[in-house]
Amino acid sequence: MQIRVLGAYGGSSPRHRQTSFLIDGTVALDAGALTTALSLDEQARVRSILVTHSHMDHVASLPFLVENVFGKTEQAIEIVAPREVTTLLQQHLFNDALWPDFTRIPTHLLPAVTFRAIDVGVPFRVGGLTGVAVPVTHVVPTFGYLLSDGTVQVVFSSDTGPTEAIWELARGAPRLEAIFVECSFPDSMARIADVSKHLTPASLRREMTKFPPGVPVNLYHMKPPSLDELKEDLAALGEARIRLLQDGDELRFG
Repeated sequence: MQIRVLGAYGGSSPRHRQTSFLIDGTVALDAGALTTALSLDEQARVRSILVTHSHMDHVASLPFLVENVFGKTEQAIEIVAPREVTTLLQQHLFNDALWPDFTRIPTHLLPAVTFRAIDVGVPFRVGGLTGVAVPVTHVVPTFGYLLSDGTVQVVFSSDTGPTEAIWELARGAPRLEAIFVECSFPDSMARIADVSKHLTPASLRREMTKFPPGVPVNLYHMKPPSLDELKEDLAALGEARIRLLQDGDELRFG
């Protein structure tokens, strides 16, 4: 399994792209920066997009990706998520007000975009992967994913505060090779993190007691304005298995 970190951050600046991952070249996980990180040819190879939740830093490039590949592929781009998420995207993004409803363009029989609502906790197929969606603790309906290519497994937390179900699933995953977990704010901003249901280094350390032992921990969704302070807090944890992701990182598993 190859994972490209297209956007590692929970905010946008000229040097920080919003949350997006590309798995094996064709499946995206979230869409904060697909169009700023991928060439037009690479964008046209993306066939499915797994979405964790509806916040803009995770879906901002969706409309522009659809526009960029419109007419260049024979099949529609598939947006995959639990129904709580697909409904919000259809109501508030692809709604003919904020952006055209590409599920009906050029026609409803040959759309540029399709939405597939998946059942929480039930395995599904996307690209060459098998996934399971698990609810996490955030301010809107949000889901992490356990993904497998048949050889290895990885888990993505999405945006979350302290939570339980996804780590229980991770502990039962026999071939888990990587954990991708958010860490948004430094410890000095714990109040904001608690209200917005995000993690700080201190709350991450408590969450790590729930992780399966020995599995590498990859951090993402750091907020750019407080990134330097966040790095200092993370360094003070002294956790050898933590890696702070950056835009452009490429990871291979299996």
